[in-house]
Amino acid sequence: MYWDRECETMSREQLEALQLERLKLTIERVYRNVPFYRQRFTEMGIKPSSIRSLEDLRRLPFTTKQDLRDNYPFGLFAVPMSDVVRVHASSGTTGKPTVVGYTQNDIDTWAELIARSLVCAGATKFDVVQNAYGYGLFTGGLGLHFGAERLGATVVPVSGGNTQRQLMLMQDFGTTILTCTPSYALYMAEEGQKMGLDFKKMPLKAGIFGAEPWSERMRRQLEEKLDLMALDIYGLSEIMGPGVAMECAEKQGMHIWEDHFIPEIIDPATGEVLPPREEGELVITTITKEAFPLIRYRTRDITRIDPEPCSCGRTHVRIKRITGRSDDMLIIRGVNVFPSQVESVLLEFGETEPHYLLVVDRKANLDQLEIWVEVAEHMFSDTVRKLEDLEHRLRERIESVLGISARVKLVEPNTIPRSEGKAKRVVDRRQI
Repeated sequence: MYWDRECETMSREQLEALQLERLKLTIERVYRNVPFYRQRFTEMGIKPSSIRSLEDLRRLPFTTKQDLRDNYPFGLFAVPMSDVVRVHASSGTTGKPTVVGYTQNDIDTWAELIARSLVCAGATKFDVVQNAYGYGLFTGGLGLHFGAERLGATVVPVSGGNTQRQLMLMQDFGTTILTCTPSYALYMAEEGQKMGLDFKKMPLKAGIFGAEPWSERMRRQLEEKLDLMALDIYGLSEIMGPGVAMECAEKQGMHIWEDHFIPEIIDPATGEVLPPREEGELVITTITKEAFPLIRYRTRDITRIDPEPCSCGRTHVRIKRITGRSDDMLIIRGVNVFPSQVESVLLEFGETEPHYLLVVDRKANLDQLEIWVEVAEHMFSDTVRKLEDLEHRLRERIESVLGISARVKLVEPNTIPRSEGKAKRVVDRRQI
């Protein structure tokens, strides 16, 4: 099932010809209308006419989040403010937020791509979509909302939080599609269990989970606890919001919609473009955005591109599950560590809950990692010896996977604070 069969299944030759045409138009637009890009291109001796093939893309400069902050709030817009119908912004946890703008055509394109993404999850106009992503300046809520409406589905714009009400509405309204962060979905499953809900008796059929890295093992947890198909969606506010890429029912990576975005994978240290299937940092160039086009934007998200044809019939390449962010990456005693790697190990055992915290400290100039993880309810009443054995096995497995030693601290169920948005996975106490 497709939302737009022609666009989703076009041949590689057609897709690349369309990308080149749209890339050239985008380069001309930013050169003409965005002083930042005109200056960068001039410094590098590049003019719009320099771009004759998709290979020439790598000649262009990268754009970083710092560039967005330096041009706060509207310095990178390519249209006058009279053409901007909406702005969104990042949370701005460090310094100024990054601000993005949309023309009406941008909003329409975004809704189309979300509708396309929802259909990947089997959604139709007959579905009830409970949207528990946050509304407001965050792109998740309104992005999913407009796309679900474009599909013709019934939208429940409940936003995040107020979990008991979420669960009540889920039952009363007959929710079939749940959209939220994976950590919040797990929290809802826990709260529902406490309330005595049987998710197997509810009409939920799919969950579209994104905005934070999550693992295959967390997918199994979500599918088991909520009795639905759990699929990954990818996006970031700087590029558009959710719907840049979406997993189909094959669950073999997220199709990045190449008729609107050109993906590259680079070595985050050198900036060198890496071949398909190699893991590195995802770089995206937008080729249809009007208000806020971005050239070779460094997402800092770590993934790889899978160019193999997907059995679903869609021809757009897939990006594999995001394993972490190069700028959120923990470096502990010279070893790169992502929270999702730890999560995968913890969920192998089946004796812990998918709630954990990485506590990093520095003692005597040596980094130390302590992993707090909740013990499963059925394990908590076991003997001290069994708990010590579990702790030992976890510690050995983590050292084997990560290549560093870490302390494991088993804690009671419901000890680690829950989140109704993005889960907080790391506490870094080092004074670096």
